[in-house]
Amino acid sequence: MTEPSPEVGVPKARPRVVIPEKATLGGRLAARLIFLAVRSMDATLRYELEDPAHSLPEVLARPAIFAIWHNRLALSLMLYRRYVLRRTEGRRMAAIVSASRDGGMLARALELFRVQPVRGSSSRRGARAMLEMTAWAERGYDLAVTPDGPRGPRYVVQGGVVAAAQLTGLPILPVSVHILWKRQFRSWDGFQLPLPFSRCRVRMGSLVRVPRDLSEAEHETFRQLVETRLRALTQD
Repeated sequence: MTEPSPEVGVPKARPRVVIPEKATLGGRLAARLIFLAVRSMDATLRYELEDPAHSLPEVLARPAIFAIWHNRLALSLMLYRRYVLRRTEGRRMAAIVSASRDGGMLARALELFRVQPVRGSSSRRGARAMLEMTAWAERGYDLAVTPDGPRGPRYVVQGGVVAAAQLTGLPILPVSVHILWKRQFRSWDGFQLPLPFSRCRVRMGSLVRVPRDLSEAEHETFRQLVETRLRALTQD
């Protein structure tokens, strides 16, 4: 007598659905404080733009993926407002945020800045987040990615930003900022918080254009290219 197949009569396991955690009341209050603090701090800062490749005019003409290190997030939204929103009409941005509870708080902060949060990361809800990012890109949104987040290692680009560029057809704009006066935390990313009245040198690199069809080796080549250009802009 043959043994019955183990698949016969056994229900298949359903794929695990990850629901992003919403901000708690405390998280919503924290998001409001972050929004007010960033706006107040930005009013005191002095900015200098370095764009030797003249990437900004191209970005102002059509959407792009903005790639900035995780430890420079404190200024990222104000940079977008200063250099893109003030110079164009009707531009909007979508940004990836973790599906965790802390991500819920950050998602609320993004909403206060009128940025569309997309919940997910490489470890949780990543595929779904990529589909949502693609959908927002099709609606004409810019995208924002911290390519070494959410867990690092610091200054090591993960493959998600290249995959996003491949799926959407948008070019990647490497951006970094050198903050002269700052507090740097002992977190994995060495998070940088500008001090009031600091000078901030905003540095934009050459656009990275990723073809739609890539082999695994080519995907790695573009990942390294984004990392190389971002590191070249970075000064700690």
